[in-house]
Amino acid sequence: MPEHGHSPLSHVVDHPSLEFPHWQGPTYSLEMELPRIAGLQITRFMVTEVVAAILMLLILPLVVRQIRKTPVSRGWFVNLFEALLLFIRDQVARPAIGGHGADKFLPYLWTLFFFILFNNLLGLVPGMASATGNINVTAVLALMTLGTVVLAGMREMGVAGFWIGIVPHLDVPWWLKPPLWGLMFVIEVAGLLIRHVVLAVRLFANMFAGHVVLAVILGFIIMAQGFIFWPVMGASVFGLILLSLLEMFVAFLQAYIFTFLSALFIGSAVHPH
Repeated sequence: MPEHGHSPLSHVVDHPSLEFPHWQGPTYSLEMELPRIAGLQITRFMVTEVVAAILMLLILPLVVRQIRKTPVSRGWFVNLFEALLLFIRDQVARPAIGGHGADKFLPYLWTLFFFILFNNLLGLVPGMASATGNINVTAVLALMTLGTVVLAGMREMGVAGFWIGIVPHLDVPWWLKPPLWGLMFVIEVAGLLIRHVVLAVRLFANMFAGHVVLAVILGFIIMAQGFIFWPVMGASVFGLILLSLLEMFVAFLQAYIFTFLSALFIGSAVHPH
């Protein structure tokens, strides 16, 4: 068995195998090695992201067809997703970006929200992992938002207008404006980049920390020996259940926060004043 299977913290990092619960010790897990395709090693975070994408392709078109077919949605499943779709539109996109002009950004925001949400929730499924607990994944998501912000701003105000407009009006003497404008431009560009770095780190830190806590509590069972095994196992399982319920709430919350901040950044780019 690979070395990473002996550590409880291996459940929160990426590696080229899937782990499933197993009744035999010492690790109480069964590993399935993932293949290497065309020189690229498949990892469990890759599998999780593909599963999340497949779920989106299966569920969301079905829900949209049902919404179009009937004026009043029926069934808890369709109503749940319709409520989430309308919430992102009415409470996130339109207030943050502004009016019906925000609707053209809805496909991106909906995709972002559900992709993050499904990845967060898959981390609670035995054998799966939370890809959003990896800084590389959240960095790519934040980079996509940064690209959307810049492109939306340049489309709205023109290339020169966007980059000139990120510097606020300077009410200073004319001879002080050129050096001060240059300094402010550097600060504003750095601020634009820092905001998106923080966006990536925020999601990564919250998801990673939550799964570390779950892994540590699970590790108590593995470390327990002798007569204390059953009391420790009972307490650990009870704690895992409670924390998993909290993690479900955090999964929705972090998907919402990332989507809301993305919409806010887009809104600030298309409406700089």
